Formats: sequence, C-alpha cells, structure tokens
Amino acid sequence: MLSKVIIGSCVLLYVTLQVVQCYPQGYGHHDEDEHVDYYAHPKYSYKYGVQDPHTGDYKTAHEYRDGDVVKGSYSVHDPDGTLRTVEYTADKENGFNAVVHKTGHSNHPDHYEHY
Repeated sequence: MLSKVIIGSCVLLYVTLQVVQCYPQGYGHHDEDEHVDYYAHPKYSYKYGVQDPHTGDYKTAHEYRDGDVVKGSYSVHDPDGTLRTVEYTADKENGFNAVVHKTGHSNHPDHYEHY
C-alpha cells in the first residue's frame, strides 16, 4: 500500500509491504494439521519515492521479484545536480548486473575558498 502525506511543501510517500513469515519447524505458531510451505515461490513488487523541495531530496525506487529473478531500478539526484539512475537485474544464471545512467550537467564551482 502506498500512502501520500503532504506537510507544507513536502510530499512524503510511504510504502507498506506485506510480509509473510515462515518459521522453521518448532518455531512460531501453527496447528498440527496445518501444512507449512518452507520452500514457497517468492514473489513481490514495491515502489518508493520521495519528493521534498524544501531539502532537495528527490529519489525513487522500484523492484519486482518472481522466483529467482529480480529486476528493479532506483534514481537519486546527486549533489552536483545530475540524476543518477541504476537499473539492475539478478538471477541464477547471470548473477547481479547493474547499468548506471547519469543525466543532466554537473555543476561545480570554479573556485573554492581555503580556510
């Protein structure tokens, strides 16, 4: 569930994930006749985002998993003014792979004062 809260000029987005816990045999609570699947097929997706013009905090993330395959991306505004976006995948055959994109022009001051 995604909730949106507006505080002044700030927009905060909250993500609620549904988590299912499985306990090894002997832990947690379950009836004797209840079947507990310790090898369930993992599947989930989520999205997350922050847009705060007051602090300049802008970022997003999303991820999807189906079994052993994970795909997702996240983006963040770097201090130099560019937007860094990372797209990633992970699976048994190829491992973890990420591609990083930078968009925009970086802004660096020409002169630094020394103290």
